[in-house]
Amino acid sequence: MKILIAGFQHETNTFAPTKASYSSFVQGEGFPPMVRGDAVFGLRDVNVPIGGFIKVMEANGHELKPVIWAGASASAHVTTDAFERIGGEILAAVEAGGFDAIYLDLHGAMVTEQHDDGEGELLERVRRIVGARMPVVVSLDLHANVTARMFEHASALVAYRTYPHVDMAETGERAARLLEDLMHEGRVLHRAVRRVPFLIPVNGMCTLVEPARGMYQLLEDLEERPVVTVSFAPGFPAADFPECGPTIWAYAFDKAAAEHAADALFAKIAGEEARWDVPFLTPDEAALEAIRVSSSAAKPVIIADTQDNPGVGGDSNTMGMVRALLRNGATGAAVGVIWDAEAAAAAHRAGVGTRISLALGGRSGVPGDAPLEGVFEVEHLSDGRFRFDGPMLNGMQGELGPVACLRIEGVRIAVSSVKMQVFDRNLFRVAGIEPEQMKILVNKSSVHFRADFEAIAEAILVAKAPGPMAADPVDLPWTRLDPAIRLRPLGPSFSESDPARLASA
Repeated sequence: MKILIAGFQHETNTFAPTKASYSSFVQGEGFPPMVRGDAVFGLRDVNVPIGGFIKVMEANGHELKPVIWAGASASAHVTTDAFERIGGEILAAVEAGGFDAIYLDLHGAMVTEQHDDGEGELLERVRRIVGARMPVVVSLDLHANVTARMFEHASALVAYRTYPHVDMAETGERAARLLEDLMHEGRVLHRAVRRVPFLIPVNGMCTLVEPARGMYQLLEDLEERPVVTVSFAPGFPAADFPECGPTIWAYAFDKAAAEHAADALFAKIAGEEARWDVPFLTPDEAALEAIRVSSSAAKPVIIADTQDNPGVGGDSNTMGMVRALLRNGATGAAVGVIWDAEAAAAAHRAGVGTRISLALGGRSGVPGDAPLEGVFEVEHLSDGRFRFDGPMLNGMQGELGPVACLRIEGVRIAVSSVKMQVFDRNLFRVAGIEPEQMKILVNKSSVHFRADFEAIAEAILVAKAPGPMAADPVDLPWTRLDPAIRLRPLGPSFSESDPARLASA
């Protein structure tokens, strides 16, 4: 086969403060930077879906026609300029023809300034060009909000199965085998879809623990011929449009088999709804518990500052957890990574060993957050270049721009010039902080950090400090959800909720 391949990934939090511009995709912001043409083959050994797809299809003798690959950190809406420029390159290549099939490495939760369903819009435009018979296979993130348009215009969709996402390349491999099945079998691939009737907190989706771990184990058990593939996307519960929410789907060469697999997976999650809810700590509760546990621990206690996670749309600069550590007298603590290019520049001008007065971070605009004013000691400076050595993007180069380690009382703060989620220990090391040597680590992350940090953690706590990404979906100011969907496991439906009820929930 000759296969056109491309990738365009963004997870959109419609409540977040900052949009994704074209330059966000050029830079990558924790993803690989934008690449075109044969440079896409440079992703072959990177843990992204297109890398796994390339390796399988090259090994099987197929010819690949790479167009573009672009991803950016989660944020508010993708600008129209970015969507049309990147999507336009993909569509121009599709229009030029010369291929037998298409593979797209998409996210599944992209909302643009003009389109609630960015992937559905792109796929509809592709299908309009190639017609109904062309195989179009798509890989999706586990956090996809999968829509009717995506199902209609893709020949098949397949999603990640791990969170932290250590199986991104494996998902590309599954997409490759799925495309070969489509081309070789010559039979109708039947699809069964089930919508889960409640939103799931992001922190409850971790596949290292129950109930998500058991859900994906059953999913794999159900994949026996004639069932070809089964997927479960818990969704991204921060996109304010009617199709936001979890989805289960199965493909099989037998319609009854597809329906059975989808029904079995749906019955499991419906019967365990209460287990998908998540307990959270206040900043002071998290700080005090971390201090208590770390006093006799050999390894650091890790606090997930989940509501300012740049991986779900936060800007990684809220100061709530820093204030809680200072307020409660924490020592041997480190926080990372605070995105504040002005503070990093000031530290570089001042030099290591100096003391500088700053108003650090606190630019989220979220009630309860404000810059932290104080005198900080500059302990370390770097150019922010590092390599990912953790499981998620292992071997890829990262750039945070000028980086500084600023110390105030017993707290070290890694400050960067580029926004990036802390899912690799080297984001601390590039600021001169050895994470294993700290008593307490505060990570601007929700779950991804577990892939590299869980092995060094004495305990992991989840804190709800003020931030732009509500960890509990019931706390968000929804306006356009499906009226029947429950705002959290066993919670009120959207149609039953009102501002007073949300405020007291």
